[in-house]
Amino acid sequence: MVKSGRSDLLLHYIKSVATIMNQLIGEFDCKLDAKGRLMVPVLLKKQLLDVERDGLVVNRGFEKNLVIYPKKVWDETVAELSKLNMFERKNREFVRAFQRGAMPLSLDAAGRVLLPKTLVEYAGMESDIVLACQLDKIEVWDKKAYDNLFDDVPENFAALAEEVMGGKHKGGADGE
Repeated sequence: MVKSGRSDLLLHYIKSVATIMNQLIGEFDCKLDAKGRLMVPVLLKKQLLDVERDGLVVNRGFEKNLVIYPKKVWDETVAELSKLNMFERKNREFVRAFQRGAMPLSLDAAGRVLLPKTLVEYAGMESDIVLACQLDKIEVWDKKAYDNLFDDVPENFAALAEEVMGGKHKGGADGE
């Protein structure tokens, strides 16, 4: 019985760490139906721990796309926003723009979410879309727009990687 108790405790610990560090992986081609419903792919749904209980939040992305947040990630993001000085105009403008159109989502019995029509229109989405996992969030793109993002990737990706990550050092005296 002690062994079972220890293994149960270990399993609970592993699940807790996975929940805290939930990094989503994958890129999924999907379809929106005529009502704006999106079937969440099974492989993605398995990564979204507690989504049926906690739900999701969808919001406008920084480009012409949408971003779906697990509710816990959204709450953490809003907590960071609440630390901004709201007496500064740029902070108010950013918070207003960031939260514009944000809506809660929940899975229906068939495993679908209903994307709000105003957000679908904002992102210029037709029926073919892409769900692209980005760390702990999911970007939602019109398929054509998403493909166009990567037209020049072979040339620019190396330069972008050097600019963004080149100053990072791995271990040793330089990394301390």
